[in-house]
Amino acid sequence: MNYQRFFEEAIDQLHAERRYRVFADLERIVGAFPRAIWRAEGEAREITVWCSNDYLGMGQHADVIAAAQATVSSMGSGAGGTRNISGTNHPLVELERELADLHGKEAGLVFTSGFVSNEAAISTIARLLPNCLILSDELNHASMIEGVRRSGAEKKVFRHNDLAHLESLLAQAGRERAKLIVFESVYSMDGDIAPIAEIADLADKYNAMTYIDEVHAVGMYGAHGGGITEREGLAHRIDVIEGTLAKAFGTLGGYIAGKREVIDAVRSYAPGFIFTTALPPMIAAAATASIRHLKVSQSERDAQQRQAQHTKDVLSAADLPVMASQTHIVPILVGDPELCKMASDRLLARHGIYIQPINYPTVPRGTERLRVTPTPFHDDALIETLKEALVETWAALGIPFESQRKPSVAARSDRIVPLTVPKAGG
Repeated sequence: MNYQRFFEEAIDQLHAERRYRVFADLERIVGAFPRAIWRAEGEAREITVWCSNDYLGMGQHADVIAAAQATVSSMGSGAGGTRNISGTNHPLVELERELADLHGKEAGLVFTSGFVSNEAAISTIARLLPNCLILSDELNHASMIEGVRRSGAEKKVFRHNDLAHLESLLAQAGRERAKLIVFESVYSMDGDIAPIAEIADLADKYNAMTYIDEVHAVGMYGAHGGGITEREGLAHRIDVIEGTLAKAFGTLGGYIAGKREVIDAVRSYAPGFIFTTALPPMIAAAATASIRHLKVSQSERDAQQRQAQHTKDVLSAADLPVMASQTHIVPILVGDPELCKMASDRLLARHGIYIQPINYPTVPRGTERLRVTPTPFHDDALIETLKEALVETWAALGIPFESQRKPSVAARSDRIVPLTVPKAGG
């Protein structure tokens, strides 16, 4: 048997569907964010990154770097083992306490990534609940879907943010059956927000547990960076809050926070936690420094919100098809996988602007897009440069501008939704 042929055919299929992914070799420059060095074909060139998940630039904040440097100098580079075998380093213990405090919960638990935290926590919680039914939003992240799948529990998928559909599924299950509602606060590809209060109301009415993924919101919203649940005063109504340290906090890792018994059960039963090496102390210390800074500093969030809204306004005024978004996510509709890849390539090669194409299966076919994530460091001049580059690229490649789109397609992106104004102090 020619084993290699199967792998070649799998890769050929991706090429045929225009969704083969090419990674950009980037070298970030401390002190020059969002500038980076792009290396390709033996050459190095300085470019501007417009699609980073380091939403606030905290990966290069002086306090965060100093914490990592001091800890690696005193404790070394690695954790030395799993949490059970010498890997529970003191900076990691401090980090978990900081995360529990951030969300007003009794306990926190750190994993090596956001994907692992979702997969391990959801699957373990559902397995420990007898005859559990999982109710999952149809646009949940792949990590949540994997957690649902690995749980072995029965699942029902409810239409995105559709409260009536969710309630009908809850009612069918009845109050006595164990139920776990899993959903996100900010959906990263469209930038919309879940109706958290209403979902919590339904959970109360039908006696269900709630699990929310706040990875694109922690650090970004709320008076202390606790996410949408903090901004809306709803953290106490959610059983488990999951987040990441790799986006707004600028480091690495994922986590959950909740009641002590729930967190302890996941700690004790989740293979994805038990059998993997712990987060290194230098990363834990850097994450703690970032969280502590963002708990007391609002300036990064304010600046980011301002630049995100300005980006939406400028691109919209240029007739670019900016899709509706309630948050800092700025999706620009292309609607074709090949054109999306071509646009990304042209922006990088001709304009020195890096925006990764977002194609199927990350988004539905026909909604392929460029996903822009402005930070406090994308100033007005960079936004103007982005606009000019996008307009040139759209014209050169024949991508329809907003006014040229058919109504059925434009309906997805016919308005620019301003960033939701935070509540006082948020």
